[in-house]
Amino acid sequence: MSLKKDLSIDFLGVKCENPFFLSSSPVGSNYEMCAKALEAGWGGIYYKTIGIFIPDECSPRFDITTKEGTPWVGFKNMEQISDKPLEVNLEYMRRLKQDYPNKVIVASIMGSNDEEWTTLAKAVTEAGVDMIECNFSCPQMTSHAMGSDVGQNPELVKHYCEVVTAATHLPVIAKMTPNIGNMEIPAIASMEGGAAGIAAINTVKAITNIDIENITAMPVVNGKSSISGYSGAAVKPIALRFITQMKQHPDLVNVPITGVGGIETWRDALEFILVGASNLQVTTAVMQYGYRIVEDMISGLSHYMEDNGIEKLSDLVGLALPNIVPAEDLDRSFKLLPKFDEDACAGCGRCYVSCFDGGHQAIDWDEEARRPRLNTDKCVGCHLCLNVCPVMDCITPGEIVIKPGREEHEIKIKTKYE
Repeated sequence: MSLKKDLSIDFLGVKCENPFFLSSSPVGSNYEMCAKALEAGWGGIYYKTIGIFIPDECSPRFDITTKEGTPWVGFKNMEQISDKPLEVNLEYMRRLKQDYPNKVIVASIMGSNDEEWTTLAKAVTEAGVDMIECNFSCPQMTSHAMGSDVGQNPELVKHYCEVVTAATHLPVIAKMTPNIGNMEIPAIASMEGGAAGIAAINTVKAITNIDIENITAMPVVNGKSSISGYSGAAVKPIALRFITQMKQHPDLVNVPITGVGGIETWRDALEFILVGASNLQVTTAVMQYGYRIVEDMISGLSHYMEDNGIEKLSDLVGLALPNIVPAEDLDRSFKLLPKFDEDACAGCGRCYVSCFDGGHQAIDWDEEARRPRLNTDKCVGCHLCLNVCPVMDCITPGEIVIKPGREEHEIKIKTKYE
């Protein structure tokens, strides 16, 4: 049953009816597309990045990764910023704000020098948008003066944030590149330059597949290809990591973050919120399933809040952060043995093979009964078996064994796997 709770949340002083926004990408690159998305229930749009530069795009420019017949695991995109003239994009944004005054329109901009950044910031401000996102992170630009090459240079990030904030009264968001070891460095630089919030992450530089016919990467463009941005479900773990590290940094702990990267479901959205994102952006899932996925996201998050007695979405923001600790602070005083449900077991032997070839040889195989038998002396509690088992709740956490010489104490474990 569909349920709608109040999912409104403040982001950088702007009230959003819900946290679900289209990210700056092909899914929101003209008036008609954006209007359709807003009608479907999205809280706002990060309009596709605009610039003075108009790209000359290649064809084809998309590729995907899959696994064993699954839907897209990841998506490769070789497209650059908007291919429409600046004045056309400005008119689209102006009309969107006029026709949907209660929705949030964010202009994503990208320049290659001070003059371009200033011109763009002033132009979108005059167009009436609510916020500005500075795209320092697109990994497939043909100019090294733009995109992720800029985002890896903290001095340039700080400088261009200063340029943009000087040209507008609107909140400015700095969009970070994940093609870097420590995102906190450019993020802090953006704050020093006057940015009010962070967007993370943009796409990860990647090669999805090698085409053995043309002996190049995919997609094949006249026998050649290129490294470019990778998105979708495959990058969600990377996005969660970067957001967590930024929200746990003392200089960034109070900086609002809009989370991007692999959000497909309401649970994905909730995970981003729990590590500190108070605004969310989606592209790849829309390209795969369409704008109406927002209905499931709204309903799922509403049901979660209802079931857990959560009245305000803001009460969920960052709840997981205190429980994500440095590796040296983890409790290593015990091991958690797996428990096997013989009635649920399908007798496939996946757990046995994986443990024998990739684990600690702690599972013996009963050939006659076609059932696994745990060797508790060898088992280290790694839970590889639980993760490879194809039957839900067949293998679950079982006995807690305190290591020799360690004191007994209360241990909290995960009991539900869904």
